[in-house]
Amino acid sequence: MRQLLPLLLLAAVPALGQTQVSPIIDRTDMPATTTTVDSLRLSVASPVLPSTVPPLSQRGANQTWNYSTLTPASQRVESFVSASSVIATSLTYAFIFGPLGGANRATVASPQALPLPVALPIPITDTYQFYATSTAAQQDFRSVGFGASLNGTAIPVTYASAAQQDVIYRFPLSFASLPDSSNSFFSTPAAIATVGYLSQKRKRVNMPDAWGTLVTPFGSFQTVRVVTKLIDHDSVAFGGIPGQGFDIPLTREYKWLAKTQHVPVLTITTSTIGGTETVTGVEYRDSYRRIIRTATRDAATNAVLTAYPNPSAIGAPLMLTVPAGSGPLTVSATDVVGRQLFRRSFNSNSGSLRVDADAFGNFRGVLLLTVQTAQGTATRRLVRE
Repeated sequence: MRQLLPLLLLAAVPALGQTQVSPIIDRTDMPATTTTVDSLRLSVASPVLPSTVPPLSQRGANQTWNYSTLTPASQRVESFVSASSVIATSLTYAFIFGPLGGANRATVASPQALPLPVALPIPITDTYQFYATSTAAQQDFRSVGFGASLNGTAIPVTYASAAQQDVIYRFPLSFASLPDSSNSFFSTPAAIATVGYLSQKRKRVNMPDAWGTLVTPFGSFQTVRVVTKLIDHDSVAFGGIPGQGFDIPLTREYKWLAKTQHVPVLTITTSTIGGTETVTGVEYRDSYRRIIRTATRDAATNAVLTAYPNPSAIGAPLMLTVPAGSGPLTVSATDVVGRQLFRRSFNSNSGSLRVDADAFGNFRGVLLLTVQTAQGTATRRLVRE
């Protein structure tokens, strides 16, 4: 028995070590005010994954995922500012998202478009999403609302109630955490509802399904993987015309989270249409890279791709011609130093796509617009005046 006991203790050591290696994500790992313009740079890779990467079905404890062969097609910079700096620009924001906002009080804000696949046909600018990091009593990270300027007036958009805010993560979050879900609902305020109305009902389900070592072109990280399932139902109406509701295809986000990174070090997004799950987006934490556009070019799209008007003006939408029925594609735009202005996905098309003015915000100057399909990419140079 004396000889057997040391052997049992030795056998237990690896199991204890594995438990310690698994990361535990908490509120300090969530987005915080960025200190430099380049502090949260993300590379966007092709949705057609290299054959050498592991399948998304690889899950469990002590995994190794090697995504070092990902190649950036473009880059964007995620930006977070103190909510107080945005609130200071508007008395309306101060009452809604400031210290008197109650459940809507925000801690950080990020310049982002409204999270819907369609845009209001009205000149909204300076769009923000407001977030609240957790307190000792409320251990989570959630979206508390949105904001935009309409003809110079700040318009806040909040969720129907605190219980219907979009809870993105609950803490502590680790491989041992149980699945959790939240149901959220927001709609545009009455101030603009007669011009354009949008609402979204969302069910978010988070399931930690793996932990281990993730390798990307940016480095090696100890991560916990969370699979987020998003079930959305949107409603839209314009100009007083009765609206219609529609279900968005089931979306899954495979997110690898690591300590101190503040954003997922890798996110792979999929859509399920007709029972088939298809990768629609890949982005990962990265440093600045010069994008060399010698990758595969989609000859069919390149042959017919036009963008008009070009030059175009602030407040004007952009129309694109692409091959009809070319399947899922993404449209993105970057400035000349590689900062992404927007990225939008389209599941199908009839040969013509509309990019609404809000996607460009107040940008003026030269930009590169890229259409990405499963066959490759096509790019056009645009001028926004």
